[in-house]
Formats: sequence, C-alpha cells, structure tokens
Amino acid sequence: MSMIEYPGTFWKDYELIDCGEGEKLERYGSYCMARPEPKALWNKTLPAAEWDRMIHTRFTPGAGFGKAGKEDVGSWSRNRKMDDQWYIRYDGAQKGLGFTLRLGLTSFKHVGVFPEQASNWEYIYRETSALVSQAREKGAAMPRVLNLFAYTGAATLAAKAAGADVTHLDSVRQVVNWAHGNMENSRMDGIRWVVEDAMKFARREAKRGNVYQGIILDPPAYGHGPDGEKWKLDECLFDMLKTVSQILAPKDSFMVLNLYSNGYSPLLGETTVKEAFRLRDGYEMESGELALRDRYGKALPLSIYVRLKR
Repeated sequence: MSMIEYPGTFWKDYELIDCGEGEKLERYGSYCMARPEPKALWNKTLPAAEWDRMIHTRFTPGAGFGKAGKEDVGSWSRNRKMDDQWYIRYDGAQKGLGFTLRLGLTSFKHVGVFPEQASNWEYIYRETSALVSQAREKGAAMPRVLNLFAYTGAATLAAKAAGADVTHLDSVRQVVNWAHGNMENSRMDGIRWVVEDAMKFARREAKRGNVYQGIILDPPAYGHGPDGEKWKLDECLFDMLKTVSQILAPKDSFMVLNLYSNGYSPLLGETTVKEAFRLRDGYEMESGELALRDRYGKALPLSIYVRLKR
C-alpha cells in the first residue's frame, strides 16, 4: 500500500510555514525564505503582507524556469539581514541519528537540503543499524552503503551515523566538498568520496564484482557527469536500476530510490524496480510519497520513494 510520510514534528530547525500560488514559505533555523513551488496549486493562507514581514529572502527564477524539467539560474532578494551560510541540526527520532548541515543560497533556488527526505534518513539509519548489529554479532566487516547522486550528503550521514562503511558519489566536485564539510561539522569521519558519473561507477563496480548492503539513489530528471555524460531520467533509470541489481547484496540488504520527476507515481516506481531486479519472491517493498505539511494543514507532495529490503 502506498503511504504518505512527513518529517517528524520534533525537527525544530525546519518548518513549512505556508504554501500556495506557486510558492512556499519555509523556515530553516532562524531564517525564513520564499521559493517557487510549482506543485502548490492552491491559495496561500497568509496574506502577502505577512509573507513579506516574515521572510529574510525570496528567490526569483530566471526566464524559462521549470521548462522541460530544467532550472534556469535566478536571484535572491533580501528583505532582512541574514548570513550567506548558516547551519541547522537534524536530531532524528532514533537514538544516535543526528547530524549538522551547512546551508547556503544557491543560484538554482536550492539551499543544501531537501527536508521532506527526513523519512528516508530515518529508514536508512534504521536498516543500516540492523545490518551493523548483525555484522558485530558475527564478527564480520561493517556493511557497505553506497549513496549515488548524493548531493550534500544527509543520507550519507544517516548511514554513517549507524556505523556503516559509506561511499558518497556525486558528479559535481563543489557539492562533494559541501558534503565533506557537513561530515566534519557533524563530527564524523571515514566516508569515501567519489566525484564521477553514477552510471559509469555502478557499471565498473558490477564488473569488479563489488557489492553493497545498502544503496541509495536520488537521481535528477536531467544531469551531466564530470566528463559531460548525459543523464535523462526517463531514458536512463531502468538501466541504472538493472546495474544496481548486480551490486546490491542478494540478502541482508536494502535499497532506497527517491524520484522527484513530475508524473512519476509510487506504482510506477515499484514496477520499475521489480522489473529491473527481476523480483519474484524473497523481498519486502514499500512505496509512497514524501510530503511537507504547513502550519495550516495543507499537504505539499514533493517526491515518491521505493524501498526494497531483501
């Protein structure tokens, strides 16, 4: 059954305050901001004057923003004084799950974290912790977790906090450096950093016979590898999942797939995973939507997830 999951209300450093009319009003730590949100089709609850009173900054997209799944650069206009970079903390629902994230205003409206992913962080930490416990009981090596399209590394830190041997991969060096800083600010170490095209890396690992007990994928709709390799989700996802099926351990393992592309449903995600892995039995699967809820009860769906456990 498809589920809808929201970040826990215990997370004090993030809040979706209001959303509607193509925008969302959020608080990250001490700062409030307004950003475009095409999925917010309804009216705002708060009047425009209240938004203007609350926000420190607002993002204005460039011409053509959102067309064909691509984002043009835009600009931030500041209403109130704020730092260019600041930090927030995530201390999860489970003991031991916690990390620090540096945030900043980027030219693509992002700030360095996708807060709706908190439910995935909780799942990754729980499943990785169980694998770590099994390994310790057996006196075996710690489970290996691979985070592909890993961005600034919140999911990486969730796996590392559980005690895994973690590999973090992204095609953009500046983003990997950002993630490395998040590791240091979270007082962790020992993560393996890779700047490479995700498909190339996964195929090479398959050829080498390397396997992982956990694999996390959060692919974009469009992207480019460091050497100009092209990624288009509709064309590449199935092949990527077939390759991942070769490097995910056949038992005592898990995979998390997150998809932001408009038009993708949890059922589509489940079917794609089942066919790529040729699954027939011996597995557990769950899927659903990740969403945020504002102060006034409006639910904003943002991505779909598929979680596989064997």
